[in-house]
Amino acid sequence: MLDLKHIRRPIASELDKFDKVFRQAVQSKTPLLNTITRYIIKSKGKQMRPMFVFLSAGVSGGINETSYRAATLIELLHTATLVHDDVVDDSYERRGFFSVNALWKNKIAVLVGDYLLSRGMLLALQHDDFQLLKIVSQAVKEMSEGELLQIEKARRLDIEEDIYFEIIQKKTASLIASCCAVGAASTGADTDLVERMQRFGNYVGIAFQIKDDIFDFEERNQTGKPSGIDIKERKMTLPLIYLLNNSSRAERRKIINQVRNHHDDPQQIYSLIETVRQSGGLEYANKKMHEYVNNALKELSGLPQTDYLDSLKNLVKFSIQRNK
Repeated sequence: MLDLKHIRRPIASELDKFDKVFRQAVQSKTPLLNTITRYIIKSKGKQMRPMFVFLSAGVSGGINETSYRAATLIELLHTATLVHDDVVDDSYERRGFFSVNALWKNKIAVLVGDYLLSRGMLLALQHDDFQLLKIVSQAVKEMSEGELLQIEKARRLDIEEDIYFEIIQKKTASLIASCCAVGAASTGADTDLVERMQRFGNYVGIAFQIKDDIFDFEERNQTGKPSGIDIKERKMTLPLIYLLNNSSRAERRKIINQVRNHHDDPQQIYSLIETVRQSGGLEYANKKMHEYVNNALKELSGLPQTDYLDSLKNLVKFSIQRNK
């Protein structure tokens, strides 16, 4: 199993500096804002997004000051969307920490999200980083569209595989694609290379989301049972879609009824998970995930052989080998 510490090695000093840059970017003269942003920074995850930015910059020409602004812009806008998402979803926990809205209520959480969005936009505009702002703004737009499309389909449960891929491309892949694109753009790379890195990130993001789908059907918690969270939330993921596409009309009706009307019944959830497993849905999802990984790695072919490139390839592999 690959470990992030090894993957981070070529950009370890850049990530340390990025932490300081990001902290400075969110500082405010308002004490309450500083308290909340310090809390947000404390609860941040593995730094996957900055890693994609810096490694993409490394393979595209070299990391520079613009690369730090690119990573900061991504992190500001993405953190803002997470804060807003927790309000929309009435979620009180993120990565094992209380969410902003859980501690400071919805009104403050929405305002903090707005503040982070504005800081990101101002950071880009103050340095005339219009290309970076355009790339990231497009990603935020697609993420919003993807969320709304998923909500619409969760109500009707009529999702087909092409719609599923449209949703995850917008919801998940667009962000990773923007990380790779701004990383390349920050180095002054030409349009072809920026678009190439964006395609690379798009493929990685889709593979990443399929891996998350597979998690939902694996034995992962202390009880030895799958979580079934996606089914509880009535999300139609790839293994489940595969089952539906390979079932009779009567079986489809039964499955959709389970998801629509019994998604809060543990026995019904576990029964459906077992049916998905027996259908070959997990094997199918694994196969599609590896197809996207292979497409991503093809986009890197021909780039100069460097430690950055090795780590970028390993980061792709880590994305599908991770256990959480």
